[in-house]
Amino acid sequence: MRRRRTIYFNDARHYYLFVFEPPMRLEEAHRPVDECAGTAVDTFVYGVARDEGLFYPSKVGKVFKYGTHESDVKGFNLAAYWRLWHNMQGLIDRGLDPLTVLIDRAHEKGMEFIASLRLGGPGNLDAGISVAEGGRGFAEKALREHKFEILRELAHDYATDGIELDLSAPPGGSAPLLREEDVSAHTDVLTQWVCAVSEMVRTGRDQAKGIVGARVYPTEQANLNAGYDVRAMLAAGALDYVTPMVYGHHTMDVDMPMDWLIGAAHEADVSVYPMIQPNYTAEGGEGRDHHRYATPAMMRAAAANYWEAGADGMATWFLPWPLQDAGRRILGELGDPDLVREADKHYVVRRYSKAAEHVGYAAPLPVEIPFNDPGTRYPIPFTLADDLEGATSRVCQVRLRIRVRDLVAQDRITFFLNGRTLAGEACLRSFGAPVVPYEFVWLDFHLRTVLPHKGKNLLEIVLDGRPEGLISPLTIQDVEVIVTYGAYGSTGGNKEE
Repeated sequence: MRRRRTIYFNDARHYYLFVFEPPMRLEEAHRPVDECAGTAVDTFVYGVARDEGLFYPSKVGKVFKYGTHESDVKGFNLAAYWRLWHNMQGLIDRGLDPLTVLIDRAHEKGMEFIASLRLGGPGNLDAGISVAEGGRGFAEKALREHKFEILRELAHDYATDGIELDLSAPPGGSAPLLREEDVSAHTDVLTQWVCAVSEMVRTGRDQAKGIVGARVYPTEQANLNAGYDVRAMLAAGALDYVTPMVYGHHTMDVDMPMDWLIGAAHEADVSVYPMIQPNYTAEGGEGRDHHRYATPAMMRAAAANYWEAGADGMATWFLPWPLQDAGRRILGELGDPDLVREADKHYVVRRYSKAAEHVGYAAPLPVEIPFNDPGTRYPIPFTLADDLEGATSRVCQVRLRIRVRDLVAQDRITFFLNGRTLAGEACLRSFGAPVVPYEFVWLDFHLRTVLPHKGKNLLEIVLDGRPEGLISPLTIQDVEVIVTYGAYGSTGGNKEE
């Protein structure tokens, strides 16, 4: 049955077991839950493993160990791994199960606790069974049975409220579940396995019927390419919720093409909680100088678009840590569509990333325009949740920002928004990169007459000509829309009838 949730995910490592110095105090052991308590977050999802093992004293799976032998704690090649092992073991030596500590704390704070498991690693089995090691992964019954038993332990031996199948971790965070050549023959096998997991989680528990969620890719084809028939899983009633996302693609993605998923999920009475990514720019991004987190206005824009698309709630992760006022403000707003409706927003059109490319998830940006292709319109689609043309009287400013590589003042370039030229709109120019200011230019259109529509929009760019002798292409690197609200709205300017 569909229901509203606001989910925050902690992966157990980066902002938890990796960072605290052993021995971990109980206050630190509670930190992942406590830092989001008192916000709109009502569901805490915890990543219980990576390929090196599980982050709790499992009786059926491989427990995290980075040494060469069970008794050897000298083989850690990173301080983070040393902290992780000693923090876990320190709790265990005090008679505290690290997983139970978090489950109990989440329940004390009024949150559901869902254990999320990556599925591609070999666990206790021979590493050669993993696709990453040349094996056949989930085509092998032994691996399917092994992961099933881990999930049974999480659902039945711990007081979790449910489990989450992390199908979106490959390839950046886990091995693929199936080899390409095994996908066709084993897609139905994987669907049947998910149905069996679902039946196990929902029955025979001491506590209430368990929740079964799944992280999946945003597009249907990306899922099918990996062996995930999400429609079949939904139709079979195997899932209670789905979270569309791509692991490793951590930059803003306010316009996920998930209509197919929302339609199929809602037909099966299943909830959809899109993952709002936490970064504006990622380390190593082309033309960027450093990592920058998304602002509350950017997160708000993503939430507004997802609510408008029909999402049942929101999920996010990896907000700036330690969680400060901005992060808690974000978590406070995500749970209520009314809080983001008429509030400042900063829409960012999705940019290319290798992680997304690996699963066939294309991006509108960047767009390269050859110097010798005059007159051709290069389209960049985007979506806005705001009604800028009619319903609201509180909009103060609408800015369309376009970052262009290799632009010079002598370039002849025309911009169209939904078929209307922007030639009459005020445009300010500024340097587009702090370290290489000569490489990029920001074009900042202050829109007064030509405004984006609520819903689908189309920006088109035409290069009419470059100065003689300049033969490099123009590259449209970024497109953003900033909507600012105020108590009274703006004055001046006229909309065309």
